Amino acid sequence: MGEPNMTAMSDEELLRYNRHIMMPELDITGQQRLRDAHALVMGLGGLGSPVALYLAAAGLGQLTLVDFDAVDLSNLQRQIAHGTHDIGTLKVNSAKASIEKINPLINVNEISTELDEAALTSLISDIDVVVDGTDNFKTRLMVNDACVNTRTALVSGAAIKLEGQIMAYDPTLEDGPCYRCLYGDASDGDFNCAENGVLATVVGVVGTIMATEAIKMITGLGRNLAGFLLVFDAASMEFRKLRLPRNPDCRACGSRSD
Repeated sequence: MGEPNMTAMSDEELLRYNRHIMMPELDITGQQRLRDAHALVMGLGGLGSPVALYLAAAGLGQLTLVDFDAVDLSNLQRQIAHGTHDIGTLKVNSAKASIEKINPLINVNEISTELDEAALTSLISDIDVVVDGTDNFKTRLMVNDACVNTRTALVSGAAIKLEGQIMAYDPTLEDGPCYRCLYGDASDGDFNCAENGVLATVVGVVGTIMATEAIKMITGLGRNLAGFLLVFDAASMEFRKLRLPRNPDCRACGSRSD
């Protein structure tokens, strides 16, 4: 993500992020990278809620939130950025209020209108990492294609019933696969939580991992999931990490020249 802005951190920042700064793997340099970063959170439902809240708590300097839905009673079983008093409120507004209660140092932008491919690509061109928690293949594939076209890091997750999965696209990784390499031109059918349900805590586990991957993308901490699919099964409490090859015929990244 480049060299961080070495402007001194305030006493409030040093105390708030002390447990990060104490880690030699992160240190103050990593925290400054977080402070200087701009993340786009697509969808503020079961996955996007923990993503947005944990990125804010971690000190990611600027968050752009995209969701055009309002909070519904049926959301509250799993969408922890919203409460009963938020029913009928736009999710971007509710999530922003929750973020500001956790960390008022974060700059939050709200987009509550549906974006077409051109608008999304323009928006992503100024973003460091996109975290996609949307619930349909059409949007996920559009987000993926925009990230490939702009060479922007992407973390994508999904959850249904007792299972979840996470993958990442890293534009700096030679021969790294994208989301379309795995799913091609897939359509949803009945594959969504509205039709099949989802355990509340499963989206919490998956969303927290997504936030972790975004932090790793920004700071260079550890090794990110690019090139792999991480699958979580809550019934057996097992994780599987599957290697994903890049599809040379992928219409998003197949013709990309690194």
